Amino acid sequence: MTAPSQPAVPSHPSAADIVVCAMYKFVTLDDHEALREPLLATMLEHEVRGTLLLAREGINGTVAGQREAIDALLDWLRSDPRLADLDTKESLTDKPPFLRTKVKLKREIVTMGVEGIDPRHTVGTYVDPEQWNELIADPEVLLIDTRNDYEVQVGTFEGAINPSTEAFRDFPEYVKRELDPSRHRKVAMFCTGGIRCEKSTAYLKEQGFDEVYHLKGGILKYLEAVPKGQTRWQGECFVFDDRVTVNHDLERGSYDQCHACRMPITEDDKHSGLYQQGVCCPHCHDRLSDEQKARFAERERQMQLARERGEAHLGSEAVERMEQRRQAKRHQREAARQANQQKQD
Repeated sequence: MTAPSQPAVPSHPSAADIVVCAMYKFVTLDDHEALREPLLATMLEHEVRGTLLLAREGINGTVAGQREAIDALLDWLRSDPRLADLDTKESLTDKPPFLRTKVKLKREIVTMGVEGIDPRHTVGTYVDPEQWNELIADPEVLLIDTRNDYEVQVGTFEGAINPSTEAFRDFPEYVKRELDPSRHRKVAMFCTGGIRCEKSTAYLKEQGFDEVYHLKGGILKYLEAVPKGQTRWQGECFVFDDRVTVNHDLERGSYDQCHACRMPITEDDKHSGLYQQGVCCPHCHDRLSDEQKARFAERERQMQLARERGEAHLGSEAVERMEQRRQAKRHQREAARQANQQKQD
């Protein structure tokens, strides 16, 4: 793979039919550090925004852009034989869900924090979305939502257990505390796009659980494949972009997000006396210091001023604009220095 020359800073895609593409693959990438710059350059060249994670164990992330741009990025990735069968899930939105373009290097593409768990060698049994309802209707199956508590609160499958974890790192402790291979003979698990279940099912297999099942493609693929009239999904699905949640049609959902704690919030939350736009919400109002609230309030004020000027406060456009202002100030300082020097001469 070679990087294209002088990638352009992306501008906002048009508001029509922006494709949101989640992707991941567990595969050995010994050269993942060397892949970072050409991958970033390809994303910038095609005006694709979002974040991709690269690690020795594979690739993971969600990006967005026009149809041709996403196709170009996927073609570039799949030109590498190791990524030829890259797993992807797509949906459409009318507003760019990401402000920046990033490629990050990580130790893990999804962090469980347990050494030796490798889905490339051990994993649970994949179940296609079309067969998922039948599986979880089995009374002997223990159905577990492997996502974090705030995600589960937004929506989950009928009858699913909430481990009440704050982060995926907490999942092994939940298994140790609550699950037993001798009692829980059939365990089915699911997550947003499938990647967390790759590791959670591998972990359970390592712990001696025999029948471990995994929703192939995750919730997003289920919502795409299973008609509403047959669904066992309840609520909306939290997604890690500016849409916050999606409904069963994979359209932008009804939730907003607190810009202080990043928690999903409802319209009722926003009408609470504990909510202040951009500063705090009922989830975090008592966990933030006065200094933090003041900083968030100033950030919100600057964003509002930028909106009134018709400017982007965040993202590539804002970065470019700030760089232009810095250059202008440098030129002004240099001109002043030369003028002073001439006076002295």
